[in-house]
Amino acid sequence: MQAVPLSDALGAGIGDLDLTERLADDDTAALHDHFLEHHLLCLRSAPLGDSDFARVARYFGTPQIQLIRRARSAAVPEVSTLESTYKSAEAKPDDLTMVRLSGWHTDDSYFAVPAKATMLQALDVPDSGGQTKFANTVRAYADLSPADKRRLDGLKAVHGYDTARAPGRPVARTEEEAAETPDVIHPLVRTHDDTGNKAIYFNPNRTDRIESLGRAESDELLDWLYDHITQPRYQYHHAWTPGDILVWDNRCLIHAVNTDYPVGQRRRHQRILLKGAKPV
Repeated sequence: MQAVPLSDALGAGIGDLDLTERLADDDTAALHDHFLEHHLLCLRSAPLGDSDFARVARYFGTPQIQLIRRARSAAVPEVSTLESTYKSAEAKPDDLTMVRLSGWHTDDSYFAVPAKATMLQALDVPDSGGQTKFANTVRAYADLSPADKRRLDGLKAVHGYDTARAPGRPVARTEEEAAETPDVIHPLVRTHDDTGNKAIYFNPNRTDRIESLGRAESDELLDWLYDHITQPRYQYHHAWTPGDILVWDNRCLIHAVNTDYPVGQRRRHQRILLKGAKPV
């Protein structure tokens, strides 16, 4: 199995796999190794049905039920459909930073035990725009000076479903969903439970503050960290084609969407989250 790097920062493409059929054990082991090495894999496929999509996800881990109930598939509840189409001109704001997807984030950090990985398949893509960009927070941590590493190590951050630091607002929750998502605390630098590598664990859409600091000092630190981890040298931008499957590691990547795409052109994906471990 050949893994072709997608950028200097992260990611690899995998070819010659028939995902409609169950893979051999040695192929699934190779996929897992490539995933840990490159943090993101792109698999080319025709759009998969819910059951096949869930089967492919299990090559990388155990699927979990996602928070927002109305997005869940009736047939396979671990699968959800995410649509970000602008259905009218009024739905596309002049200031695209107000679109929640445009903000850098890592999935599920508002849970005490966040998902370790996300798998997303493109079902419909617009003619232009709509790329998903990723940044490598393992490399960003490694590039810090020894003094900056000492400054961050041991700090803990409060993550919530929403924070005033993010310009765009998230999908509304039901009362039941809100009760399931109280604020949680995670280390600002986490150790990857499979590789042992350290990564900056900062979710700009969800991280509200550093627990031990006042608001002004916390904001200053998080703003500096944001500028560091989103440098172009840590990034890969993926231009979707229908059927593309991306699986990425939420423990060491953040992502955001280019939300400048045409009104009325569908942008729709199916998604699965994979169970993780409590960040340490």
